[in-house]
Formats: sequence, C-alpha cells, structure tokens
Amino acid sequence: MVSISSSHNELEQDKKPEIIFDENRGEWYVVHTYSGYENKIKVDLTKRVESMNMQDKIFDILIPEEQEVEFKGGKRKVVTKRVFPGYVIVNMIMDEDSWYVVRHTPGVTGFVGSGTKPLPLQPEEVKKILKQMGLAESKPTLIDVAVGENIRVRTGPFANFEGVVKELLSDRGKIRVNISMFGRETPVELDYEQIEKL
Repeated sequence: MVSISSSHNELEQDKKPEIIFDENRGEWYVVHTYSGYENKIKVDLTKRVESMNMQDKIFDILIPEEQEVEFKGGKRKVVTKRVFPGYVIVNMIMDEDSWYVVRHTPGVTGFVGSGTKPLPLQPEEVKKILKQMGLAESKPTLIDVAVGENIRVRTGPFANFEGVVKELLSDRGKIRVNISMFGRETPVELDYEQIEKL
C-alpha cells in the first residue's frame, strides 16, 4: 500500500469500516459479481440482510481495495483501486438461508468454490486481505519482550539483523528497535511478527 500525506490519510481513516477478524464468527467467502457492480452489490446485499433479518448469519461485506498514488499531467492524485475486480468478500455463517440471500442478490453470479459447494477463505488469506486494505483485524500477536532485550529480525529488509528493544508500541502491534548497521545504531519500527528473542 502506498503511503499518502497524513492529512489525507486521516480523512481516509475516518471512512474505513471497523472490521474485526474473529475466527469464531462465521467464515469469509468470495462472491463472484459482474465487474464494475461491486459497490451496488454491497449496498443491495446490505439492504437484503436487513430486510430479511439475516444479521445473525451475514456479518460483513467487503470490496478489497487499496490506495495508489498516480501522477497525471504532473499532478499527484490518490486513487482507490480494486484488488480483485469482479469479487466481493462476505463474512457469514453458511447455511441454506444465508446462501440464498447472497446468491440471489441481483448481480451476484455465484460463490467461488468447487462445483456447487462454496469454499471459505483460509484465516491467513483473510488476515492478509484485511492488512492490505489497512483495516482493523485481530489483536496483534505480542511476544513477551521487554525494553533493553536483544532480538533478531526474522523477516523483511532487516532480516537476520540483531538489535536492542528501545520501545514497545503494543497498541499498534509494533516495536522500536535499534539495529547495528554499518557500525551505527539505526532505529527501526518492526511488527512483533517480524522478531524473535535471542
């Protein structure tokens, strides 16, 4: 995801829905739609869920999107692009009634799956999509590490570097570490998932 200016980013943050990834609340299914009708289907399906009292079985409807910066005519413009055009992702408890509500929404051509059986996304796939969209998800995985402890970076551009924990940013699922690079201490911000204790 491309970073954008803070003032614009704050505006975008206000618009984003709060999606909480919860493995105990239904599963996520990919719904195939007519390309270009994703927003209309999201609106129509939301209305159908309310009018047919399916809120206890159909929870969230997502159109996977990400923001990109484009330059046209020398001007910088932030645009929202669909990650999977022609698809909508629905968090639901699959049964005959909920399947019927989704499947018979105008513009929906079917569920992604094998044959006639819809297949849910794996939890890792859902987390990746939510993270790519910059939406809230389950609480970050925190490891038991304290300021002053030594860690090793497992993934990312600083993989295999070692460092000292300088600050815990638990609410954001991040940690600030000083890594020794080229004989100097360099501060970097990392996700908890990227590090391991030494």
